[in-house]
Amino acid sequence: MSVYVDDMQASCGRMKMCHMTADTHEELVVMADRIGVARRWIQYPGTWKEHFEICLSKRAAATRLRAVEVTMQELVKRQVARREFTGLNGWPESARLST
Repeated sequence: MSVYVDDMQASCGRMKMCHMTADTHEELVVMADRIGVARRWIQYPGTWKEHFEICLSKRAAATRLRAVEVTMQELVKRQVARREFTGLNGWPESARLST
């Protein structure tokens, strides 16, 4: 099981933001707690698109805690594969990463 952070760098005021998602809801919110991101900032809770948008300093904190760095395209492929195979969350073994 893993938490993933992508390489997106979208501007939000003076900050640069990226996405953080995980194989399970629990892993996602535990990581958010550990890096100091409020759970209320979760996007699309309870759906296959569930994620946080985090600033790059929080991304660095997540990678120090062993979050897996992926491209934005890889992150989207993982989310779509989870939706196709298992509905909401799914498992990494079932994610088809190639098109």
